[in-house]
Amino acid sequence: MQYRREEYLELMTFGRVERPMFVELMGTLIGLDAEWRAQGASEDEINLTAFGFDFAPVHHLRIQTGLIGGHRELIEETSRHTIYLDHYGRRVMLCKQSATIPLPLDHPERDMDSWLKIKPRYVYSRERIQKGCIAAAREARNKCELIVANMPGGFDEPRQLMGEEALCLAYYDEPELIHDMLETIGATNERLFDEVSREAGIDQLSVHEDMAGKSGSLVGSAQIAEFIKPYYCRIWDLLRSRGARIFQQDSDGNMNAVLPVFLDTGLTCSYPMEPAVGMDIVELRKTYGTRLAMLGGIIKHVLRQGREAIRAELDYKLQPMMRSGGMVFGLDHRILNGTPLAEYRYYVKTAREILGLDPVPMPGWSRMAF
Repeated sequence: MQYRREEYLELMTFGRVERPMFVELMGTLIGLDAEWRAQGASEDEINLTAFGFDFAPVHHLRIQTGLIGGHRELIEETSRHTIYLDHYGRRVMLCKQSATIPLPLDHPERDMDSWLKIKPRYVYSRERIQKGCIAAAREARNKCELIVANMPGGFDEPRQLMGEEALCLAYYDEPELIHDMLETIGATNERLFDEVSREAGIDQLSVHEDMAGKSGSLVGSAQIAEFIKPYYCRIWDLLRSRGARIFQQDSDGNMNAVLPVFLDTGLTCSYPMEPAVGMDIVELRKTYGTRLAMLGGIIKHVLRQGREAIRAELDYKLQPMMRSGGMVFGLDHRILNGTPLAEYRYYVKTAREILGLDPVPMPGWSRMAF
C-alpha cells in the first residue's frame, strides 16, 4: 500500500497512526532470485511486488551535496570481478557474484596536503543545484511525495576519502584535518539547503554513516560530540526551522553506546536496527520512547530457522507497544541467500495477520531505505 506523505510524517513523528507500516527495506541479495525460481517463485515474487509491501513515494532533491567531478575508468574486468577508478580517485573492486558495493583498494587522502588538493571539489557552487530542482520538488509535493534531502555522512564521507583506520587515527593525530573537512562540507550543504528550502519544502534530512560493527561504533561519543555533532546541528537546525520533521540516519552495526549523543544532535530516526549485533527495537523503545523512530529491526536470519522461530520473533517485535507510532516494521537488512521461499511467504502472511493488515494486499513494492 502506498502511504500518503502526511500519513508517513505523522507515523514517524509519533502523531496519528492510521495503521502499522510493513515493508522491505532493501530487497534481496544477489543470487536469491535463482534460488527462489528453483523453488517455484513467480516473477512478481522475485521482484517482491507480489507481497504488497507498504512504501512512501520519495523525491530526492536534485542537488549535489558531496564530492563533485571525477570519472569512472575501467582498469580490469574478469568473469568474477571488476576493478575500476571511481570518482573519488580510488581503485575499487566489485565482486560480481556476491556484492553490489565495491571494495576500495586504496584512498586518495592521507594528510592535510592531500586534502587541500581535493577540497575544491567540496566547496559550494551554484551548479550543484540541478536545473529544474525547485520545480521538480514542487511537483513531487503536489503528488504527496516525501521530499528528502541527503547530506554526506560526518563519519562516512571522511572514511570514503581516507579509509577507516586512517580516519580513526586522525581524530587524535590530525584533528584540524577532520575539522576542516567537516567545516567545508557543512558550509556547502548549509548554503545549498538554505537556497533550496526557501522555495521547496523539505520533509526529511537523511545521512548515511555505516560506522559500527558487532562490538560497537568505530568512534566514541567524545569524537562524535567534537567533530560530527556541530556538522549535524548546523544542517538540521536550519532545515528544522524551515519545517523538516524527520532527521534519519542509516548505520549498520551496534550503535547503542553512541545513540544518546546522536539524539542530542537532533536525530529523530535510525535504521536498519540489526538485532544480531544488539539493536533490540523493543528495548530501544523502552529506553528512548518517542525520541527515536526506527525502521527495520526484524531478524533477517530468523527466516532460515523455521516457522516457530519466525512466529516468536514477530510476536515479540510486533507487540502492541511497538505499533503506537515511530516504527516501520521490516527485516533489518537484505533478504539473505538460503532463505526458503515458503518460509518467506509464511513470514509475510504472519506479520500481516499480527498487524491487522489486509491479507490480500494490492501488488507493489518500493525500497524503503532512503
